[in-house]
Amino acid sequence: MKFTSKEQYSFSTCWNIRRHESGDRMIEEIRSLGFSRVELNYNVTREMLQTIEPLIERGEIGISSVHNTFPHIADPDYGTDSVLLGFEDKERRSRAVELLLQSAEYAHRYGAEAVVVHPGEVPFDRDIDHQLKEIYSTQGRESAAYQRLWAEMIERREALSDGYIQRIMSSLDDVCEQSERRGYKVKFGIETRSRCNQMPTLEEARTIISGLRGAPVGLWYDIGHGMMMGRMGLYDNVNEANAMIEDIVGVHIHETIGLSDHWCPYVHSGDMEGFDSFLDIIAQAPVKVYELKAACAPADIELSHQMLVSKIARRSGGRIARTVGGE
Repeated sequence: MKFTSKEQYSFSTCWNIRRHESGDRMIEEIRSLGFSRVELNYNVTREMLQTIEPLIERGEIGISSVHNTFPHIADPDYGTDSVLLGFEDKERRSRAVELLLQSAEYAHRYGAEAVVVHPGEVPFDRDIDHQLKEIYSTQGRESAAYQRLWAEMIERREALSDGYIQRIMSSLDDVCEQSERRGYKVKFGIETRSRCNQMPTLEEARTIISGLRGAPVGLWYDIGHGMMMGRMGLYDNVNEANAMIEDIVGVHIHETIGLSDHWCPYVHSGDMEGFDSFLDIIAQAPVKVYELKAACAPADIELSHQMLVSKIARRSGGRIARTVGGE
């Protein structure tokens, strides 16, 4: 089948990184879908970059964004699900700041617009998010078991969140100051997360961004994660996200079926209207990145994209971009 050119959109390497050891082959597979820009995710290794960088230098692929911590680091303390910028221990937090600056340096070198940042979380002594999701799936959000455990989670989260927010803000302030001094021309997008104990909620994101007003920090709105947290009851996803539209640095485009994320919008859920709530956000976002799981087939990706851009065009009264091999 023919794939349309998707010049305004980027595509995350999370889709096919598990299938490739060679970075250039991974990028070529994404290019075959019609994408000329990619987001390099946190599993991209230095070895992969050896074959990706020549493609960047020759202008064969553009980099929209990189995902902290970049390149891949095996230490779980600085992985995607950790306290990161909110560590109480000053040495560990300093290391997290250094790694975010490293991500920014790569982003600047590659001409990317943004760094996607997981700021941190309120830690628990067990995986309370997994427990809540199991109860949600088997008994429902309104069940007594869910409500009891949810209340326990919220009590600890709210009791500790202020301290973590302040440390995250301090870390980001330090990062932005050093980034500006080094001449990095990138923005930092704090991402909505997929676990209920992780930060930020949309209200927390507003607090952080407002507190750092003037710094190159905004919201990286992960649509699927927002949908999950809305369903679980953490925040009013649709209304709060749209209210922050002016603060959005970039978006991760994917849909959630129940509490399973990274599916192609419209195609896998079969819901032809629910995802429309996010079209204004996507249209306005400076960086638009599909972040899809490996199970999403190329034909589904193409169909989903065509539906999405057609809907946006109809809402804006504009025309759908001319496609490769099209009219």
